[in-house]
Amino acid sequence: MSEITKKALATSLKKLLSKKELSKITITNITKDCGVNRQTFYYHFKDVYDLLEWIYMNEVIQSMEGNDTYDTWQQGFLSIFEYVLENKEFVKNTYYSISRDFFLRFIYKQTTVLLMNIIDEKSKGMKVRRENKHFMADFYKYGFVGIMQDWIESGMKEKPDNIIKKLNSIIEGNFENALEKLKCSN
Repeated sequence: MSEITKKALATSLKKLLSKKELSKITITNITKDCGVNRQTFYYHFKDVYDLLEWIYMNEVIQSMEGNDTYDTWQQGFLSIFEYVLENKEFVKNTYYSISRDFFLRFIYKQTTVLLMNIIDEKSKGMKVRRENKHFMADFYKYGFVGIMQDWIESGMKEKPDNIIKKLNSIIEGNFENALEKLKCSN
């Protein structure tokens, strides 16, 4: 029952966020739309941001599962872009409200996890210091998230698969090259 209630609260927040920005949504709005009392909300979540994080963790992460290798990273990033596009109003009203930092932190975190999995995979057998791996992940992370930000801010017009194809053409072969150079770095 607990998971059903969380999903119902999430559905209500997403519905409300498709109409107005997060800063204008209260817990009362969510519980009224969902048909539960405030105490039920607080039983599951500490605040609206906690619910928002649960939504992103359960929906975005779920869509990325199994796509965290060098051979499948394109599908992992494509799933993030597709999620944003499928939930356009929800994401825009999150992004353009006071929770923009929350959204970006979430995307940065998930991108880092994905990139570190790929970098660890490609550096097996190489002596690359952890800090150099993190530096490389940060470099790509800021590029990927910057592209996503520009895409959101320009109205999400370009097709996500076109963006991924461009990214792939830039990245293909560069992970190995960068790791080779980093393994010699101090």
